[in-house]
Amino acid sequence: QVQLVESGGGSVQPGGSLRLTCTPSGFLFLRYAMSWYRQAPGQERELVAAITSARQGVTIYADSVKGRFTISRDNVKNMLYLQMNNLKPEDTAVYYCSKGSGGSYTAGFDSWGQETQVTVSS
Repeated sequence: QVQLVESGGGSVQPGGSLRLTCTPSGFLFLRYAMSWYRQAPGQERELVAAITSARQGVTIYADSVKGRFTISRDNVKNMLYLQMNNLKPEDTAVYYCSKGSGGSYTAGFDSWGQETQVTVSS
């Protein structure tokens, strides 16, 4: 059974940093693309960043987070990360870790974690 457990959310001031961590289980992590999604109140869920399987290692980002967020994976520890720097109030949302349906993010995503809240305010 696929499980994705997020951690690392919290409240920070604008300009601050947070690192989200996703701990996956129930599947062979290194074979699948992974991603982070977020959903702000009253808005649709949006893709924040994605990374392809270990063999390819290609990353993509939403325009709104390029240059500020970095997605990475550790295939030895079986962990997915999202380093978020220079956070802005508009980054406030619940964030979800997601498992890909294949090695590339073009295959879509089929499982989501329970969410972790990120709040950016002064």
